[in-house]
Amino acid sequence: MTRPRIAICVVTFDSAPLIKDLVDSIPLGAEGTDWTLVFADNASADSTVAEIERHAPDARVVETGANLGYSGGVNAAIHAAGDQDAYLILNADVRLEAGCLVTLFDSLGPSVGIAVPRLIDSERQPIWSMRREPSLLRAWSDALFGAERAGRLGALGEVVTRPELYASSRRTDWAEGSTQLISAECLSVCGAWDESFFLYSEETDYNLRARDHGFPVLYVAGATAQHLKGESSASPELWSLLVLNKARLYARRHGAIASVLFWFALVIREASRTALGKRTSRAALRDLLRPQRWRAQRGPAWLAGVRS
Repeated sequence: MTRPRIAICVVTFDSAPLIKDLVDSIPLGAEGTDWTLVFADNASADSTVAEIERHAPDARVVETGANLGYSGGVNAAIHAAGDQDAYLILNADVRLEAGCLVTLFDSLGPSVGIAVPRLIDSERQPIWSMRREPSLLRAWSDALFGAERAGRLGALGEVVTRPELYASSRRTDWAEGSTQLISAECLSVCGAWDESFFLYSEETDYNLRARDHGFPVLYVAGATAQHLKGESSASPELWSLLVLNKARLYARRHGAIASVLFWFALVIREASRTALGKRTSRAALRDLLRPQRWRAQRGPAWLAGVRS
């Protein structure tokens, strides 16, 4: 039986401390596949490239020359990988568990374009990685009840937070972008990731576009990966970009009136959390109300050093 050819595409930016553990997890995580490891490095200022050369000497390394954001790095890695059966998009802070990759690949098919695993955090607790499509109802539910509570109220929340829904495989509108296996056919039809999203909402855009083209996302309960998680919830700049890109993405897919109402729901949510003293929400509220931030579609100078 022919083993599937899979490119493991990792985007790095100042990721030196993460490289060894990532590389060490791949042989078991990718067992049963013919895998190629490709790194796209977004102009790291630390020893990331040296760490890759030390721990993964056979990997392909693309030095982009600038911080292109996550989508830019993904596109560079995919291009360098060449012809494959599938492409695993991977954050540097992900660790694959045994059999993860082949289980994801076996879940792909004519009606599944993207497969995502069960994610756990650094303490091996479940991560709520499945998402529903952004909508006015969900934006307002999040604003009024909070994402965690809204996610337990049927389909009112964008984040799927009911534990029982993670016990078995199921389709999801989109999923956290740290670990996504994309079939070659899906990639061929949907094309490149949208680089106008410097960071955040790029996976939402791609997953929804894939679904629109008949290649929905499948959450695969039998595949597991560990994600150490990022900095968005603690960094005012990152949280602001996350919120702005949610509004930008929604506006691209909906009319003007609905987009204004969606924006207003975000304003109410961030204003209420600002009143509780959250620095991250204060930054997001400020930027939601500043038109110049809306015109900074990608690679803004104020995020030049952000880890992608």
